[in-house]
Amino acid sequence: MSLKKAFGQLLYFGYLEAISCIFPVFIFAALGLSKLITIPGLPRYDLLLLLCLCMQVWMVRSGLETRDELKVITIFHLIGLALELFKVHMGSWSYNEEGYSKIGGVPLYSGFMYASVASYLCQAWRRLDVSITGWPPAYLTVPIAAAIYLNFFTHHYVWDIRWVLTAAIFLVFWRSVVHFRVGAEHYRMPVALSYLLIGFFIWLAENIATLLGAWQYPNQQAGWQLVHLSKISSWFLLVIVSFIIVAQLKQLKSSLQTRA
Repeated sequence: MSLKKAFGQLLYFGYLEAISCIFPVFIFAALGLSKLITIPGLPRYDLLLLLCLCMQVWMVRSGLETRDELKVITIFHLIGLALELFKVHMGSWSYNEEGYSKIGGVPLYSGFMYASVASYLCQAWRRLDVSITGWPPAYLTVPIAAAIYLNFFTHHYVWDIRWVLTAAIFLVFWRSVVHFRVGAEHYRMPVALSYLLIGFFIWLAENIATLLGAWQYPNQQAGWQLVHLSKISSWFLLVIVSFIIVAQLKQLKSSLQTRA
């Protein structure tokens, strides 16, 4: 491939990724805007919730997201909100501003931050024509996803087994390869590497989000600091849960369509 063609592929790949990231980018823009603009009688967290709801409706009506993708995103919203309620209760992080739409110290807009990750995965999957070879059977992927999610809760009471789970992930997915298309060109990448890359970029986004006051970790109470690098492993694991759910739902839909 010539340098000119490679550069063109990179630009087109960037464009497809940017379109797929429109919901996360919107949330960052809303976080920044809400720090600059104050609406009397409308707390910032409630403004963010209204903006996220309007954006979600627009994305479906405009065709940027399909109704099937909305169902997946809703699942992630609920999963993320449950995790937020527990983590805030345990003091892992906090939302220090007031809001009418806060439950258990958690503003409801926070679920959209998890939903935006699902939005990206669903849209990138469609736009890049993603397929996977060597995907493990459900009796391996579903329990490992459940174990990862539960470990986010149980490590507050018993041992944190994230490194055991990480080792299990590389064993279970060592033959799995992601295939994707940019224009007419086809590419491939180990599934585990894709998990790590997405987790790393979410960690970068998390630094921006905390800087904009989306939430605060205990060490950021006195002033903003870089989010600890260990959070990359947390996002790596959470991305795996997200990826497994999306992949299994896509397989289920494909199976149902084949039978029909």
